[in-house]
Amino acid sequence: MVLKKKKEIQVDAFFLDHHQLEKLQRFSKAEEQNLASLLVHCAELRNGIQQIQSIKQIMPLVKQMDQSSAGDPMVKACLDVLGETYFSLGAKNPLKKVLASSLNGLPGHVMVPAVQSFVCCLREELKTTDVYLYRKVLDNLASCMEEFSLGRACIKNLFEEVLQFLQKLLLDLQEENRKNHGNRIVQTQLMHDLLIAIKVSMMLIQKLQENIQGSLWKDSESSVWQSMCSLLKSCANFLMDATLLQTVQTTSGLAVVLFTRAMYEPVEELPSLISGLLLGTVEHSGVPVWFLRSCGVLCAPRLPGSVLLFLCHGALAMLDWKNGSMGENGEKLLLDIASVLLSLSSELKEPSVATSLSRILVIWTNSALAALVSGSPDLKLKLNGSSDIIGKLLEYIYTHWDHPLDAIRHQTKLIFKHLLQIHQTTIAGSNGKSDPFFARLIKHLLSLDWHVKGKYASLGSLVECVGTENILQLDRTIPVQILDVMSDQSLAPYASDLLETMFTNHKAHFTLSFQKGTWIDQWHNIWVSPLLVILCEGNHDQTTYIIDYYLPKLLKCNPDSLSYMIRILQASADANLGSCRTRGALGALMACLRTARAHGHLELSNIMSSGLVSTECIKQGLVHQHSQVCIDALGLLCETHRTTEIVSLEEMQLIQFFMLYNLNNQSPSVRQQIISLLRKLFCRIQESSQVLYKLEQNKTKQELVEKSTKMPPLRTLQQYKDFMSSVCARLFEVLFPGSSHPTRFCALSILESIAEIFSVPKGQAQVFQLDQEMDSARVQTLIQCFASTFEEVKILAFRLLMKLRDVALNLQGSENLDLLFQAAIDLSTSTKPYDCVTASYLLNFLVYHKGLQHICLGKRLEHNPQLDESTSVSTVEKNTLAVIKLLLVEVEEEIFQAKKSLLQAAASFPMYGRVHCINGALQQLPFNDLTLVSEWKEIVTRLILMSYSLSAVVSPVVQSSSPEGLIPMDSDPESADRLQMILHEIQPQDTNDYFMQAKILKEHCKEESEKLADQRLMKNTCMEMRGKDKQVCDVTAQMVLVCCWRSMKEVSLLLGTLCKLLPSQTTSEPSEGLITVEQVKNIGDYFKHHLLQSRHRGAFELAYAGFVQLTEMLSRCNSESLHKMPEHWLSCVLEEIKSCDPSSTLCATRRSAGIPFYIQALLASEPKKGKTNLLKMAMKELISLAAPLNESLSVIPQVHALNILRALYRDTRLGENIMPYVADGLKASVLGFMSPVWAVRNSSTLLFSALITRIFGVKREKDENSKKNRMTGREFFTRFPSLYPFFLKQLEVVTSTLNSETEELKIHPSLFLLLLILGRLYPSPMDGSHSALSIAPFVPFIIRCGHSPVFRCREMSGRALVPFLVATEVPHTALALLRGLPDSAAPGMRQNAVHGTLLQVFHLLQSYLESNQFVSLDFQQGLCDIITCVGTKLWLAKRLNPCLVTRAAYLDVLVMLSTHLEKFQKQGMQFHDFWEEIRRVISDSELVSGIPYSPAVPGLIQYLQSITRLVISVLSVTAGPDLQSCASAAAEDMAKPSLSVAHLLLCEFHEVRLLALEAILLALRQRNSKQIAEGRGGALCLPIDLEDTLLTMALKETNPQCFCKVLEILYNMDLRNVLPKTECSIKMNPNQLLTWSLNLADISSSPEGQTIALKFASKLIIHLLQNHQQIPEEVLKKWVQLIMYFCEDEQETEMLLAAAEVLKSITSFLLSSEKLILGLSDTLGLWKCVILLLQNEDLVVRDAAAEVIQVAQSEKKSNEGTEFAFRIVNAPMALDLAFGIVCELLQRWGEIHAGVPVLLEWLLGDTDLQRDGDTSAEEEDDSLFDKGEVNFWAEKLTHVKQLSKHLLHLVSVTHLTLPDHGELNHLSGIALDQAQRIEHLLGALPPVPEFSRTPEFTRLAIQRERVSVCLKILNLLKPDDTCKTENLEK
Repeated sequence: MVLKKKKEIQVDAFFLDHHQLEKLQRFSKAEEQNLASLLVHCAELRNGIQQIQSIKQIMPLVKQMDQSSAGDPMVKACLDVLGETYFSLGAKNPLKKVLASSLNGLPGHVMVPAVQSFVCCLREELKTTDVYLYRKVLDNLASCMEEFSLGRACIKNLFEEVLQFLQKLLLDLQEENRKNHGNRIVQTQLMHDLLIAIKVSMMLIQKLQENIQGSLWKDSESSVWQSMCSLLKSCANFLMDATLLQTVQTTSGLAVVLFTRAMYEPVEELPSLISGLLLGTVEHSGVPVWFLRSCGVLCAPRLPGSVLLFLCHGALAMLDWKNGSMGENGEKLLLDIASVLLSLSSELKEPSVATSLSRILVIWTNSALAALVSGSPDLKLKLNGSSDIIGKLLEYIYTHWDHPLDAIRHQTKLIFKHLLQIHQTTIAGSNGKSDPFFARLIKHLLSLDWHVKGKYASLGSLVECVGTENILQLDRTIPVQILDVMSDQSLAPYASDLLETMFTNHKAHFTLSFQKGTWIDQWHNIWVSPLLVILCEGNHDQTTYIIDYYLPKLLKCNPDSLSYMIRILQASADANLGSCRTRGALGALMACLRTARAHGHLELSNIMSSGLVSTECIKQGLVHQHSQVCIDALGLLCETHRTTEIVSLEEMQLIQFFMLYNLNNQSPSVRQQIISLLRKLFCRIQESSQVLYKLEQNKTKQELVEKSTKMPPLRTLQQYKDFMSSVCARLFEVLFPGSSHPTRFCALSILESIAEIFSVPKGQAQVFQLDQEMDSARVQTLIQCFASTFEEVKILAFRLLMKLRDVALNLQGSENLDLLFQAAIDLSTSTKPYDCVTASYLLNFLVYHKGLQHICLGKRLEHNPQLDESTSVSTVEKNTLAVIKLLLVEVEEEIFQAKKSLLQAAASFPMYGRVHCINGALQQLPFNDLTLVSEWKEIVTRLILMSYSLSAVVSPVVQSSSPEGLIPMDSDPESADRLQMILHEIQPQDTNDYFMQAKILKEHCKEESEKLADQRLMKNTCMEMRGKDKQVCDVTAQMVLVCCWRSMKEVSLLLGTLCKLLPSQTTSEPSEGLITVEQVKNIGDYFKHHLLQSRHRGAFELAYAGFVQLTEMLSRCNSESLHKMPEHWLSCVLEEIKSCDPSSTLCATRRSAGIPFYIQALLASEPKKGKTNLLKMAMKELISLAAPLNESLSVIPQVHALNILRALYRDTRLGENIMPYVADGLKASVLGFMSPVWAVRNSSTLLFSALITRIFGVKREKDENSKKNRMTGREFFTRFPSLYPFFLKQLEVVTSTLNSETEELKIHPSLFLLLLILGRLYPSPMDGSHSALSIAPFVPFIIRCGHSPVFRCREMSGRALVPFLVATEVPHTALALLRGLPDSAAPGMRQNAVHGTLLQVFHLLQSYLESNQFVSLDFQQGLCDIITCVGTKLWLAKRLNPCLVTRAAYLDVLVMLSTHLEKFQKQGMQFHDFWEEIRRVISDSELVSGIPYSPAVPGLIQYLQSITRLVISVLSVTAGPDLQSCASAAAEDMAKPSLSVAHLLLCEFHEVRLLALEAILLALRQRNSKQIAEGRGGALCLPIDLEDTLLTMALKETNPQCFCKVLEILYNMDLRNVLPKTECSIKMNPNQLLTWSLNLADISSSPEGQTIALKFASKLIIHLLQNHQQIPEEVLKKWVQLIMYFCEDEQETEMLLAAAEVLKSITSFLLSSEKLILGLSDTLGLWKCVILLLQNEDLVVRDAAAEVIQVAQSEKKSNEGTEFAFRIVNAPMALDLAFGIVCELLQRWGEIHAGVPVLLEWLLGDTDLQRDGDTSAEEEDDSLFDKGEVNFWAEKLTHVKQLSKHLLHLVSVTHLTLPDHGELNHLSGIALDQAQRIEHLLGALPPVPEFSRTPEFTRLAIQRERVSVCLKILNLLKPDDTCKTENLEK
């Protein structure tokens, strides 16, 4: 919506030298303007744009001259100067183009002298011999040939010279390139010159071809011919030279074909020659000698792949494929090119080459289309859809349509589209819709899963060919299927594009075929109705993406559908308001309206005035519980199609309402949307205000009369101003003490966008200015935001203060300034890490203050008078220099102290804060524009030295072998000895004995204390140290560690920043830079040392951040010595890794610590566009180390190599460049997994995991078996062809030993990895016969893997087999596996093999039965065969089979069959024998006869669970309606299973009971919701005496899970059925049952047990109260107490949600009833619980609590009826409503007098202030990072404001006064006492406490506010005379 500003064009002016000016001035006349004087005047102008205007006047002057003036010396002189000027201008200067276009109009008589002048100039140009000046000559030649007739004439005249020049130039550049080998910068420049040279040569031949034709051909001695041969030879050499840039090679390919075409005769033979080159079949005898001399290198039998590719490109681009001009040879060449390209596609894997290949294939399809127009019938046959070439092309498309590179995916889409057009052209005339090729394609594409991205674009192209209607006839549900896919963001854009193609095509089809109006309902049913259903009920992601991607396209196609949508949604909006999970009709309506308004399909004022949508409806949307509905409602107000549309008063009021309740949102994405939408609104206000100002200026009386109906502009502008003021007031108001991070983030971001949008451009009236709204309190508020612990709040506050810099600094008094500065300096040395960040922002703000020098710095630094005198120095530079000096002095002193005692430093002055502030100050300096260069140089040198010395102090700790465990105190001598070793290894520069001797704690070891009497012992785990001021300070190990690694971090970042100060151009003097080359080299060595030796992850990760800055600087640097450094470092470190020298300090543990980071930084900074030589070299070395050929090598290099490879594959910056090495990496990891050394196996596993992510993408779903993150086998093996033989070989080795008797337990570790990968591949219906990489050979191996002795491998082989079989192959594979099972328990039977086979059968059948294939007859036949075969092996499920694990596996197969067979019974398939067999299995099982095993028997539990599932499955089937209606005897027989549910509940194994209970619970829920799940048949048949059984179980059950399930079932049952049975079954009356359940809720050990007990007890209480049964007072009290306990902040989420559910269930009966039932204090106690839950930090809990308000509001609506009531609201609004409801209820119950004091107590809150003053420093220091139990969402003052608002309203409405109220007097006393204490405590805090003691200050500020509000209300409640008396006393 916001328009971008246009860029200004820069034009460099030209100058004439002294000689040229003299020449012109001779002819220029002052009195009249002639050509010479015009040129002199033009040259005197210093502005390029003015010169352009001047040049445009030349032509009119020249045209006035007559014929005779052609010989005039003045004209000659002017033309000479113009020529010289033209050739001197740069190629990109607009002046050059203007001059050329002016000279194009020269009249004929001036043309001849002009050509002569220009020829002279060009001849001079061609004399250039300096290789580095060639580029300018080339640019001039190119511009002469581009639409410049004069230039072209010159080149015609000098054709031979130009050719010779180009010939020489190519040879010179080639030679210069050879000389500069290794100098990347120079070589890159030469390559670009070479590229331009080849392009210019081609231009010359293309544009001036007639010059070389004719007589010159015949003469092979002529210079033109010689030059042409030389050019051709050079280009052929470039084409073969793989060291050149790819673009140079590509262009050379074009040039070779172009030059050959120009020279070759007869032309008809040319296609054959090129075919020969491509196929390597050139006969030397049949080729001209000149061609062999020039292009002999290309006549080899086998050219490199890339050369062939570029030759194909040349042939396609440079030959004429139209009109069949090349005849049969041309057609053969076309087909040859296709076969060459397709064979190359499997060889060329490098990303840039693969991209070129796909682009060239697109060009081929275009050429083929052109050739077909006039092609022979034979060609049409060879390019038909069923032809071989098209088949292979389709193969290419299916393999590459999901390629990770965007470009390749896009080209593949185009190839498919063109391919369809090619087929259409070949069958022109016949009916395309019934064409078998199209039909086959559609069928194939539709059978693919929707997660295949390539499917969408391909279907879209097919729709354009055959029409939507034809595809919908195959499957009407396609639109719904595609909409379902849209919950995945990666697929949503593809899906919406396909839908758009379909519905647009469908609409066009309907419009052509039917009359207007008859088809629209049908169109709506297909495309709009499913959309509305999903918008109302779909999940969050799905609806969001549909609204973003699909809805705008639908409305654009048919805007009239909007009224249809509004009509449908409006009808159900009131009933279906949605919830926190679904949008409901209201949310869907908001989304549709928002989209329609944003795209210009509707005016908001129209729909509001017409009553289609009410203000209340939008208001409900703005505070809806579903955050996206709020955003859509806000979007409806903010987004418009026109950016100047006036914002109405109603919209402004709604925005203000929105801002009351939505700023405190925990979701970052929602916050971003709010900020961006409000930004759009402010832009609208700003832009429309400019329109209004113009209207106001230009209006006349006439207009005033016309516009009298509308609001006058000035009034609107005033409304704008008031609105913006109120918005800012609201935003500053929410920055109160204790406001949450989301609130602050929103408020500051919105204020920032206001400051940005309403900044004042010169000469423009502005409707609003933020700086006019600022006062010192608001500035103070912003500065206090620096104290926030969230850095993004600090950043926002700082940015806003920078925008309001002038106002903010003017409002700072000198006293305040000094306090702030002192606070910043103090914070910079705090031990709390986040304090130094605050200090940095404070200092960065203060350096802008002009008075900083003499107010603050004067007392702290010796004065430098020179600085004051030099006024040219900017304030910021002066101040920054002084601040850095001050910090530097401090930190140098601190480092000196730290060398004496690191401990004291860690406790009193950790140095990292100072360095952080120095770094922060440097970040905002304009380094290119510094005045005090010498001072800065000195500072930089000091900073570098300081960094080194600080690093030396802290590095021993960070580089110790156990930095995190460095705790020099421990409780037993053994660990003390171990510690002693670490300490001995470190030996830091410390004079203290802390690091010399391990300390042992006193309490634990009295006997050791004698031996160690000379050691200083300690009382606690903290070491006491005396700090600077001799006070005692405690040091923990954590502090020492934090001090050390943070110091390392800051030093690294500082050095990284300093490196950037090196001037990027070497041309500038070395003295100009603030840092020297030598210093940069030293910094590089420093980083190398630390990255290769640090052991602490934090330290090397942070050193890495600095090192990356350095390497990026080096890669851009022009200095050759610096440029080569990364390469040198890389080879050194690789050498060190390879050598595995015993003295090496490289760390082989901790995943090689910093080494991968070091190498990553070196490789990632290498330019991506080049040849990436460093990457190639490193990968080659690393892969050879990672998979060593001989085992004897040391393992350490291998471990390092594996760890480094892992880091490189994970690095996104290396992108696609790393893909060619993936296959080798995978081989290394699989082979490494088999190593006998643990370290190698461990690193291999990590590498394997990184590679899986690299290949299949980041895992997006928890489901292991989801189709995402997978690819077809063909795609996988096409991208990594070398893995195909490798995997097959590995599988062969592994499986060959699995069946041999001798090696029973030979475990192959690599099998696991192989199966993991194979399980992620799947077959595609597209797998054609063309591919050599078929995945069929893997199937027998995977089947054999099922015999593995490892359980997990058998399981994985079961899963991996499924994707390798297409659905049609499943039945016979499953049958073969089943038939392979033994027929009886043979003596040599191997249970592992049986188990593996059964798992494979299970997974195959599962995928088969869940697919939607079961309609076909083949399917039914296959199923019958399988069931028959299963029946023959049933002994495996009975006692004949001694192995319980395989019995369980067989039972699982039966369970699956039985659950799926119900579907087929409905279709009339009967399986009586099967059911009979299953009954027999159950009746023979141990469940019936008793279990003879002990629980320890392997597989017993598994077996019991499986048999139980089978029983439950059979019981469910027999309960189904289909069977009960079936009257056959067999069915009746079947309906009597041998086991009942009750029998299962009595089993001694809790696993069996749990499964039975879960089945009962499911059945109950289905019965309660009156639905029987589709396809599941009947639910479980529940026994009649279930209540008795369950009540008895409840008392006796010992297993907690079963017990919770029993209670849950009772909770779901109807209490009218349960309570009558309690007396007889468990001898309890209802009250006893209640007491029992409340006790459980109180003392149960698990939260699950407590929650379900409380829910059950609450249901019981409501039941008893509703039936007027007595409940003892104390029982009710206990219940209320329990609910309160459940609502406490620190409870688990589960318990909080249970409390919310209970509160919701009692709302209408107890909380908002007409009469008080529980008593006031208990009811208010429960309301307080609701309010507590509404302020919980967890959104789920808040949403659950908001439902209580929903119930209360719905009742209110149904009772009062008329008034609009908010119902589905978010937590902030619900909190406001809750207080309002409580106040209303007090009135309704007549309990105002008793209730108001309770509410005042709520208001006053926690009265214990003691902890504020006495928070011990110890507590704080113990936990540097632990923030304790903090609620980051609730804002105490928000809740205070809302409660006080409603209380004040209540007092004013009821005119309430409470004269002699003891409670009130007591409250009054407490409040006054607190007010005094707070003032006293605030006074005792140090200056600027908001920074130094933030938590206490915030707590006291909040409490002060609470007390003052409370006192205000207390004063109102006193009768007037009391107030007067008190005032008199005062």
